[in-house]
Formats: sequence, structure tokens, C-alpha cells
Amino acid sequence: MPKEWSDRILISDLADEPALSDELASLHDRVAGDAGDEAHDVVLNFSSVTFLNSSNIAQILKLRATLQEQGRQLMCCSLGDQVWSIMLLTGLDKVLNFAPDPASAIASLQLSEGADD
Repeated sequence: MPKEWSDRILISDLADEPALSDELASLHDRVAGDAGDEAHDVVLNFSSVTFLNSSNIAQILKLRATLQEQGRQLMCCSLGDQVWSIMLLTGLDKVLNFAPDPASAIASLQLSEGADD
């Protein structure tokens, strides 16, 4: 389950399948139900993920689209070499936002939120 880091940021520590699909689905359901002031930015921590399949990629893109509709952001962090290779191969490195670790991802989201104010 995603953890609330603050009232505006959710962090999800992802793991390999089958937990990955379940976590992404529950995270999407959670943010899709958010509205207005309840909307969250999301940090996906990939530190325990070794592989992404096409369904996982579709879930990530669906989550990103839902967040964009709400004016919120998705940040991916702690990608291993195998997962980063998948991001490069699919072109997601040009679509998604990345940070080296969760702390950097949170800081980036907080800075961008401050710039919007």
C-alpha cells in the first residue's frame, strides 16, 4: 500500500510481480478517487523491482495520465540497471520524471510545488 509522506505526496515501495501489478492498481484507484485539495503527487520507488512487463508499463502510464488530469506529478526513483534499460528501450525515459532516490524525488516534488505557488 502507498504511504502518505505528507498531505500532498504518496510514496509506493514497489516489488516484483505479482505484487507490482496489485500495488500499481491500488495506487491508481487511490489517486483516481482524489479530487481538488486531496490530490497527491506520487513517488514510485523501484528499488526492489527487477523487471517490468508491458502490463506494468501500461499501468504506470495510466497512473501518470490520471495524475496529470489532476495537475499532479509522478516521480520514479531508485531504478536498477535492468529497469532503467526497459525505460530507455521503451522511450519512457523521455516521458516520466526520475530521481536517484526517494529523498531526491520528494525534494523535487516539493520544489516544483513551491514554484507553482
